Amino acid sequence: MTDPYPAEPNPILSRQAEALDLFGRRVHAVRDDQWDAPTPCTAWSVRDLVGHLVSEQAWVPALVRDGGTVDSVGGALAGDLLGPDPVAAWDTVADASRAVFAEPGALDRTVHLSFGDMQAADYCAQLVTDLTVHTWDLSRAIGADEQLPGDLLTFAVREVTPHAAELEKSGLFAAPEEPPPGADVQTKLLCLVGRRP
Repeated sequence: MTDPYPAEPNPILSRQAEALDLFGRRVHAVRDDQWDAPTPCTAWSVRDLVGHLVSEQAWVPALVRDGGTVDSVGGALAGDLLGPDPVAAWDTVADASRAVFAEPGALDRTVHLSFGDMQAADYCAQLVTDLTVHTWDLSRAIGADEQLPGDLLTFAVREVTPHAAELEKSGLFAAPEEPPPGADVQTKLLCLVGRRP
């Protein structure tokens, strides 16, 4: 018998699906001559940027489903995970990440990251935020539509704001920029993570 009142999906899973799909559309839009193009992440080409996101998503099964650690996984996920077909590599890891986080109880698990333990729901939120920001980076690099969906932007701003002062110290982000007066939520997010929209 079908449940007449099915449970609503966890909102983080909706944001994850939206972020994976949005970034995936940009990956599919990369032309063959754009993989070496520069991105707003000054040390990364388009290929490097996509490789970073492929690597992040590739860790999800080992960390969330299998309860692994960085040490236990070792070098299995090191190096170039894009191979000769970056689009297929993205599709594979995005599908796997989506499936793992959707497993019953997955968001309640503890994930063992290099800097300490974290609830899987918070880890998923972190990945969604990174996907959101890097979708803008990839969009700018390949000349695609840079406008991001409002719900993802609001989500990412909420995730980033409490940690904005520490982001630059990580070495992974440029210094935050002061958003102009009356800035929209996308501009605020990009300024928080050191981008110049």
